[in-house]
Amino acid sequence: MKNVNPADPLHVRTLATCLLGVMALSPFLFVGCGKETEGNFGHDDERTKLIVVATTTHVADMVRSVAGDRIELLALMGPRVDPHLYKPSARDAAALAKADLVFYSGLMLEGRMADLFAKAARSGVQAYAVTEKVPQERLLEPEEFEGHWDPHVWFDPLIWASCIEVVREGLVAHDPQEAEFYQTNAESLRAEYLAIHDWAKSRLTAIPEEDRKLITSHDAFNYFGRAFDFEVIAVQGISTATEAGLADRAAMVDYVKSHEVKAIFVESSVNPAIIQEIASEAGVKVGGELFSDAMGESGQTKGPDGEVYDVSTWTGMMKHNLNVIVEGLK
Repeated sequence: MKNVNPADPLHVRTLATCLLGVMALSPFLFVGCGKETEGNFGHDDERTKLIVVATTTHVADMVRSVAGDRIELLALMGPRVDPHLYKPSARDAAALAKADLVFYSGLMLEGRMADLFAKAARSGVQAYAVTEKVPQERLLEPEEFEGHWDPHVWFDPLIWASCIEVVREGLVAHDPQEAEFYQTNAESLRAEYLAIHDWAKSRLTAIPEEDRKLITSHDAFNYFGRAFDFEVIAVQGISTATEAGLADRAAMVDYVKSHEVKAIFVESSVNPAIIQEIASEAGVKVGGELFSDAMGESGQTKGPDGEVYDVSTWTGMMKHNLNVIVEGLK
């Protein structure tokens, strides 16, 4: 198998130069998509904080949790935005031109954006893939995606917790006077993520081992399956760029029937039609909506036990997903 380097540390890259160059050569590439903007991106003489760009909702939440109010944050992708299909806009290019540093997920999750980062050649805005230090032996490389790593590492809390250090180091390198603040927040966030791992292990005991079959739209939950002993089956592959064919749907209907699966699940950032059709044909319920490649809208959600959490955070998203899976399959 051909392995790619999972790290691709892109320190000291000229993102602004690259993006503006691509805009000039290929203006059709920049199409507006969902946005979540925080902070004031004014003139240089008005800047009092680091301007930080983050790509996905998961990365933005991690950066926000470590940096707190010490930065101005621009999250390029909002809720329900699919990073596999995301195309950077002219507004994104302007934000990157103003940024002090960039954090992105990596492992090819961001699609076209990763190419833009990699082509940056001169010194300028620094970009950090939060997954760049994840050891290769902890990464998955499914057969259908040979040559590339599965990028959905945030569904293994132990791996995702290890990514916090990249964010802390990047912030400290650009803002050393706040090093202690970033260190304290990073340690607190790491403890929070590890607590979710333990909570999930306990919560999932409600599902008998023979019923631990998670069927979703696309292969976003392989790390979840490995971490929590689930068999994960998806209609589509790791990327949502390729749609499932009729044979794939028919095979899934047969599987659901033959294994007496209690429920299958739609994803917030993927068209639910395929799963809904399979559920109808197989005579099984749709157990609910899971957050996969994007987290939810900011706001309070109540779990089955009455606990309230915010699904626009990684912790809230994980609690929501676990509760939906347990209620659907137990």
